[in-house]
Amino acid sequence: MSSDLSPVIGKVFLVGAGPGDPGLITVRGAECLAQADLVLYDGLVNPLLLRLTKGLCVRTARVRRDDALIVAQAEINARLISEAQAGRTVVRLKGGDPYIFGRGGEEVVALYEAGIPFEVVPGVTAATGAGEYAGFSFTHREISSSVAFVTGHEDPNREESRLNYRALAAFPGTLVFYMGLSRIKEICEQLQVAGMPGNVPAAVVCHASLPSQKVVEGTLETLPALTAIQHLRPPSLIVIGECVRHRAQLSWFEKLPLFGVSIGVTRPEDQAEDVAQQIVRMGGEPVLMPMIQVGPVNRPQQTEIARVLRQLQRFQWLVFTSVNGVAEFFRHLHDAKLDTRCLANAQIAAIGPSTAERLRSFGINPDVVPAEYNAESLARTLATKVHGKTVLWVRASRGRDVLPRMLTDVGALFAQLVVYENRDVDTLCPEVASRLKAGTLDWIGLSSPSIARRFAQLLKTATIAPAELLTRIATISPLTSAAARESGLTVAVEATVATWNGILQAIERSKYSPPSQK
Repeated sequence: MSSDLSPVIGKVFLVGAGPGDPGLITVRGAECLAQADLVLYDGLVNPLLLRLTKGLCVRTARVRRDDALIVAQAEINARLISEAQAGRTVVRLKGGDPYIFGRGGEEVVALYEAGIPFEVVPGVTAATGAGEYAGFSFTHREISSSVAFVTGHEDPNREESRLNYRALAAFPGTLVFYMGLSRIKEICEQLQVAGMPGNVPAAVVCHASLPSQKVVEGTLETLPALTAIQHLRPPSLIVIGECVRHRAQLSWFEKLPLFGVSIGVTRPEDQAEDVAQQIVRMGGEPVLMPMIQVGPVNRPQQTEIARVLRQLQRFQWLVFTSVNGVAEFFRHLHDAKLDTRCLANAQIAAIGPSTAERLRSFGINPDVVPAEYNAESLARTLATKVHGKTVLWVRASRGRDVLPRMLTDVGALFAQLVVYENRDVDTLCPEVASRLKAGTLDWIGLSSPSIARRFAQLLKTATIAPAELLTRIATISPLTSAAARESGLTVAVEATVATWNGILQAIERSKYSPPSQK
């Protein structure tokens, strides 16, 4: 008797990540990331995309010129093959589109020759991303009927250039040069020598589709000097043609309310995604810097949770004061093979709109949401409703004693159920600390008094004096502002509505133009 013991071969997905904005990943690309065991990603890939995968993420190329990490193409090919041969699902995540100056073809040939299954997922290439985010319509019935994508950085091992500048100078449309910033003077001069007029409109787009996007406009003759003055850095594209002349009419990205503004998001990491997406939609740069880690309770507390859940019918009020509390409560309810029918006898209170919205996602409409989103206001709202009533507060392991104190004083029969642990983070991540010291992080949003106090403590750990902090502080509420000031921080703006949207609106209203050079 024989058996087939041949190893199971994995698969490699070459996925285009788009030009920078994480929202430009395709649906298929996101699906591939979700199922990946390993992600090998280029240095220019937006790190927010890595949150879409649970697989191991390994960077394969440098992010900046001064970054020492450079992995040879042959080494990348070998890693793709060996990981797939080990049965893993591998995503090769590449900036832009894999087949538009992305060396994707070289990698696929290596996979084909090794007998590795592969799939290629197109991406929004850098040129189209730059065109649409910077305001260049490369083709237009009245301006240009064609567009050419040209590499400005050929194979360094080739002795002679393959670029035909005479043909490019006569091209009847828009020229887009990739990776040409370091050779912009040569490119513009060669085109003029080949017959293209020096007054043809031209522009450079750096960091296309990102909050740090910068556009320099000129002509074929003036553009090299203009870019030198601006000290532009890659990634960049050079756009040459009449479409540049119409940018003022077509530009939209740079008009977004938070364009170019970087904002530190201090929420726990599992809650930061929606805030980060909102900042991106408003044109800003979210910088994730959680101050608190959320984790499961210990085994004795899990036993206590199971006991209380079996007795939910005896509670007349359930009070939720955080999004995490809602999520963990219903997770425990599900684990206990119970559902919302257990809450039929209870009325529900939520401390604010975010908590209320999370309750609605589980099919529960809260009966009470206070006018002001803090524990004091919630307790005052409940005070006339809970005398002689059984109240269960679903909470974290740490928190203020406002609710139990105020509601017990008005005669409530008060109980507490800890459904998750919240712990302080130990240090600021090196990138955040570096940006705070350099003054290149424009804002930090503080969304609770405990987060404000922890941030001030971490500043001292990183040897940053609060008084010397160039980053501006936006807070969610008067209580958070008070805690920040008590910790030595200067509060620039305070939300009028105690939500993260309120923080972002306060930053927008401030009309602050960040002084830092991105």
